[in-house]
Amino acid sequence: MCIRDRSEEQELLRQTAKGFANNELKNDVIYRDQNKIWPTEHIKKMSELGFLGMMANPKWNGGGMDTISYAIAMEEISAVDASAGVIMSVNNSLVCYLIEYFGNDFQKEKYLSQLSTGRKLGAFSLSEPQSGSDASNMITTAVKDGDSYILNGTKNWVTNGINSDVVLVFALTTKGIGHKGISCFIVEKGSPGFECGKAEDKLGIRASDTCELYFDNVKVSSKNLIRKEGEGFKIALATLDGGRIGIAAQALGIAKASLDATLVYSKEREQFGKPISSNQAIQFKIADMAMEIEAARLLTWKAAWLKDNKQNFSSLASMAKVYASEVAMRASTQCVQVHGGYGFIQETGVERLMRDAKITQIYEGTSEIQRVVIARSLLK
Repeated sequence: MCIRDRSEEQELLRQTAKGFANNELKNDVIYRDQNKIWPTEHIKKMSELGFLGMMANPKWNGGGMDTISYAIAMEEISAVDASAGVIMSVNNSLVCYLIEYFGNDFQKEKYLSQLSTGRKLGAFSLSEPQSGSDASNMITTAVKDGDSYILNGTKNWVTNGINSDVVLVFALTTKGIGHKGISCFIVEKGSPGFECGKAEDKLGIRASDTCELYFDNVKVSSKNLIRKEGEGFKIALATLDGGRIGIAAQALGIAKASLDATLVYSKEREQFGKPISSNQAIQFKIADMAMEIEAARLLTWKAAWLKDNKQNFSSLASMAKVYASEVAMRASTQCVQVHGGYGFIQETGVERLMRDAKITQIYEGTSEIQRVVIARSLLK
């Protein structure tokens, strides 16, 4: 099989995603970014198009698509609006995936069937203020109380935290045994004692919401425990492997948009009586962008293909995320450079690409952590 070629269905999906992004998402993308406006109507349309539960089993109202198809759609959406891309990524590859592969039928029927259609939106809540890359350094607790658990603690950097309906929360059910004491719960918004903090004022992906979550004696039914006590950290790591493919695809979209903008501007902008695209210095930048984007896409698709074929994809997912995110950062920086002063103002939109690219090197595991994962897999 050649993973370079798209099937007819995948090409139709790409065209659908691209059409929606260019015809609808693009219209007010700069305004939403400047004013931190959640794309409410656009998310509804993404739901209608089936973009919020693409890989979930049709039994649970999902699209039943493969991971490569998901990566293709993520790239096209993120090329226009990386904020919409991350909202889509969290619901698909973190929330829907976790409940489908680790939840029971009761949890799938009650939550996944709603999340995969977009009638409800999910969030994934692992990080805490003191933990950073050491995600197992957790102090949020879940204490058994009859047929319920009582949650107390604070989570941070929660994407979709404010606008979600359902949150996957990781908490300690047993203290003193490290990651082996972490469990995973499905927690509904509106539960007494469950509060959201303010939306963070971020460098990039500003139209998505990121916040802290506060749990003050929040009562959660034991039916909402995913699998057994102590399995939460293992579940989180397995889920994040797939999430990194989504972030790699998001980074690809940003890089692709940077190249496209550079091509258009360099052919239109004239200096010294000729288009700047005729200058070798500009041509080399364009060539480097194109080469790196193609390589990053193939690496991302290979990780997706391994996942779809039930092979070990953890290391490849880390490679894809590291490389694609670094390509996005380089491509967007060069895009701003080619645009010169016009690249430095918000009106053109290219500085947003550079701001959005940075987070892809940080969330769902920093580039440094990904290199640790890759090295450990090679040194086994």
